[in-house]
Amino acid sequence: MNAHHAVPTLGVEEEFLLVHPDTGRQIARGEQVAEYAKDAFGVGLDTELSAAQVETNTAVCHDLDEVREQLGALRSVAAESARRADARLLAVGAPPLGGLRSEVSDDPRYQRLHEDYRMLAEEQSICGCHVHVAVPDPEIAVQVGNHLRQWLPVLSLLTANSRYAQGRDTGYASWRSVVWSRWPSAGPPPYFESLEHYERTTTMLTESGAARDERMVYWDVRPSSRLPTVEVRVSDVAATVDEAVLLAALTRALVTTALGDLHRGVRAAPVPVEWLRTATWRAARDGLAGQALDVCSGRLVPARLLVDRLCDRVHDALRASGDLALVERLLTALKDDGTGSERQHRTFLDTGDPAGVVHELATRTLTGCDQGTPAVPEALREKP
Repeated sequence: MNAHHAVPTLGVEEEFLLVHPDTGRQIARGEQVAEYAKDAFGVGLDTELSAAQVETNTAVCHDLDEVREQLGALRSVAAESARRADARLLAVGAPPLGGLRSEVSDDPRYQRLHEDYRMLAEEQSICGCHVHVAVPDPEIAVQVGNHLRQWLPVLSLLTANSRYAQGRDTGYASWRSVVWSRWPSAGPPPYFESLEHYERTTTMLTESGAARDERMVYWDVRPSSRLPTVEVRVSDVAATVDEAVLLAALTRALVTTALGDLHRGVRAAPVPVEWLRTATWRAARDGLAGQALDVCSGRLVPARLLVDRLCDRVHDALRASGDLALVERLLTALKDDGTGSERQHRTFLDTGDPAGVVHELATRTLTGCDQGTPAVPEALREKP
């Protein structure tokens, strides 16, 4: 099989919020949860800038069955480890109860970030999902990113999962996106003519202090600074494993389609970054249930129309990878049930209590996962 026709490998990173099991407010137990996961299950979890979070990372996956198995196992491990640390695991983009401010983790890197960015670093209890897809080299990663730019807001609205914050309805489907946009190196990336152009721009960001290092270049799509992948980082953490699998499938299909375009010499549309920022904001406000900005025409259209266009864009790639039927099923379920934010809103209207939203989120986080002692695939166990 030719390299440009091969189905790329992929991996998924998910960030989770830790809350008190009774009050539902965030609690700084990230280090304890990571220790339990390592000692009891041999699984490495990462701590985050906020001490009230943990992050899971799949191994390299070749197909969506592997992605699903590993995401489910990692959520089970993280949830059980949280329980042992007297905390509760939530797959949610922002804390539904309490403010965004949280203790900063003890990790020296995060302490330095706190010194540089102060309150911006303190108010960082937000959780995203990052999908890595393998590409041949950094130059191609940059060009793939150019092709993905116009579709990033569509991926964002599909995973909107942070409507509530501080016990209030924010009026946004993805409040995390709004908070995240305050970082000077976050948001839609510029259109890059080459890897050299990309590197000059990242150098400017680091030398100006807008980013402390390359890892802090937080664009919604970027070449990974540590893996041979293109990394898509626009989404809230998915409310369920199924929704995370859907995001991973669509992201890989977009990358595969972009690789095919590059092989044929097709140039990506140079959509102005201002249009993308506006589209990202609109996706954060309305999610899947409202209107979205079509960055090709500059006009508002139903969000679901852009989802259909994305599916048309990646149809051949999904069919070639064998993922088409699964994606169609998962998309139908999402459209019928609504995104995480839509479900949160329904729960709040039914109960009139933000605590009901926390309970709904905790249940969805582990839907389809092992309860109790999780079965851990060998690929996820830390090597001695």
